Amino acid sequence: MQNAIVTPEGDRIRWVELPGREPVRVYVHGLGSTAPAYFAASAVNPLLAGHRSLLIDLLGHGHSDRPAHFTYTLEAHADALAAALTAAGVSGAQVIGHSMGGAVAIVLADRHPQLVSRLVLVDANLDPVPAGPAAPGSSGLTSYTEEEFLAGGWAEVRDRVGEHWWSTMRLAGREALHRTAVHLARGTDPTMRETLLTLTIPRTFLFPEADGELPGADALTASGVRVQAIPSCGHNIMLDAPDAFAEATAKALA
Repeated sequence: MQNAIVTPEGDRIRWVELPGREPVRVYVHGLGSTAPAYFAASAVNPLLAGHRSLLIDLLGHGHSDRPAHFTYTLEAHADALAAALTAAGVSGAQVIGHSMGGAVAIVLADRHPQLVSRLVLVDANLDPVPAGPAAPGSSGLTSYTEEEFLAGGWAEVRDRVGEHWWSTMRLAGREALHRTAVHLARGTDPTMRETLLTLTIPRTFLFPEADGELPGADALTASGVRVQAIPSCGHNIMLDAPDAFAEATAKALA
């Protein structure tokens, strides 16, 4: 376990680091998750093993600190992640981001281009979504004000998300969880999709085949993004289809 101070107040981001060769691979988790739980098996899969790999928990999540003063915008997450990677001596990393972590990875590549050489986006959030119980990826978090969520809305969310997601979501700071969900639903300006289209590094977008056609796939492909459907999986592709995920990710990073 490694760590780095990423805010003026001394808050630390922590990560599990696996030794290996360059380029560094950075694995970034989704909302209410933690990178070691979601990516450990992938990072040591024979198709992906051997590189220096950072399984990193964003501020407010997992093993990292949970400051109540932090804004938890996607931009703030990306800047804190950049500070951690810089402290770790990382540059030109291959970044694999799942869901919300993919959105943060896009912002990271845009704001700190020296840190990112390739992107693998795993069913990542690309567009703003309306707030409310049906907001994708938020499990209704955005239907509460922060005060309502802290006062008891978190328990209702716990009952909705089920044991698997809650096993990591419960580790997140409650302010961090709510603010991150709100800013994820709100998105960035320009949007994550618009930013992704303008990046010039190699980019791959993986999504579940069962979801049907990916919205905006033609524009992504036209801009150079490699779009690939993964069979027999849901949103957590690396957990549901580990071999297919490893194969697709290894190809994207080759």
